[in-house]
Amino acid sequence: MSGRIATIQRDTKETNIRITFNIDGSGICNVDSGIPFLDHMLNGFARHGFFDLDAKIRGDVEVDSHHTIEDTGIVLGEAIRKAAGDKEGILRFGHAVLPMDDALILCAIDLSGRPYLESDLQFTTDRIGDMDTEMVREFFYAISYSAGMNLHFKQFSGRNNHHIAECAFKAFARALDMATTTDERISGVLSTKGTL
Repeated sequence: MSGRIATIQRDTKETNIRITFNIDGSGICNVDSGIPFLDHMLNGFARHGFFDLDAKIRGDVEVDSHHTIEDTGIVLGEAIRKAAGDKEGILRFGHAVLPMDDALILCAIDLSGRPYLESDLQFTTDRIGDMDTEMVREFFYAISYSAGMNLHFKQFSGRNNHHIAECAFKAFARALDMATTTDERISGVLSTKGTL
């Protein structure tokens, strides 16, 4: 499949976000959110998922990181959903178990159209750089609901908070890459209902 690209714009009193997302990219990322650690995570997501991501993100970071990160998750989730289109021919399910030094994280996805997040990521500090660690969950919650995906994270090990977060973003990238991969054996969508 080609042309699986979507652009989503969201403007509120708290944020102005425009994201272009290409499922069939090569890992090119252009992002500046005003939150360097979030930029670092999104760069890893794009690179390891082979997605192209162009994100123009402006938010009220003078308040805190919450609105900016949550709304970025909403817009990225909508872009993923729109880029995936009718989901014909895709594997639908994806999973990855990734190590990063002390951290070992599993991510599993079902592009079912049904939103759900289950996560046991465990952070022991309030912040990583300039990003509140509680925002990792909020980001993925927003993605799961706006993309309409089941999204699960399981932490097997990890002591360093940076490693845990980065490993989760990269595992999510690899799982999403798998879930959006096409398979010539699939006629229509991979569902007994005939729709996703």
